[in-house]
Amino acid sequence: MICKKEWNQFFSSATSYIILCIFLLINGLLLFVFPDTSLLNFGYANLNGFFNIIPWLLLFLVPAITMKTIAEEIRSGTFEVLRCLPLSPAKIILGKYLGALFILFISLLPTVMYAFSMQALSITGGIDTGATIGSYISLFMLAGVYAAIGIFASSITKNTITAFALGAFLCFILFIGFDAMSQLPVFSGGADYYISLFGIKSHTTNMARGIIDSKDLIYFTALVTFFLYLTHLQINQQHSQS
Repeated sequence: MICKKEWNQFFSSATSYIILCIFLLINGLLLFVFPDTSLLNFGYANLNGFFNIIPWLLLFLVPAITMKTIAEEIRSGTFEVLRCLPLSPAKIILGKYLGALFILFISLLPTVMYAFSMQALSITGGIDTGATIGSYISLFMLAGVYAAIGIFASSITKNTITAFALGAFLCFILFIGFDAMSQLPVFSGGADYYISLFGIKSHTTNMARGIIDSKDLIYFTALVTFFLYLTHLQINQQHSQS
């Protein structure tokens, strides 16, 4: 019920369609129009450029999708109505998370056409199907982590713009922050490797090559669970104070 509510609420707003159209338009311009990033200028069929760019675009798309999930409910007072339903806070949070995942799936689905386009344009060989599938799995798991972070950010403020900014910032730190920190000279000599493991980027790299490792799956699952658990704690704390 909560999942369906999120779906209907998102697609009943004209702003939501504008966000998705802008997302797909920027993707199309970067991948097929702008010469520095165009896939057509590489001379061989691959989607590496797309999978390098898309995590950065998701840094803004996902918080834009999740910023209202809880913040708007708290601001308008409808979250207390949800609490009166025979649903536990955990079920409410899970429903909102699954709703966000469905929206992200629909958002990413049109990008599959890029793979078909590159395959059709290829004269010999075609794209690496295994690596492409692995990259899409990695991409969806990355979006899942971003969604959990975005819902957590939405739970700690009534202001949707603040929720968007905080969600984007936390996603940025987890995606590139630890990787950038590991490259500091002070951490060279072994510590750099372990620091980079805390960041998302090091785990998406293997999966982007078509390598699905159990430790990467555990990492993504643990991150999602952690941020949804923080959301649960935040909601319970707000309820006890009200």
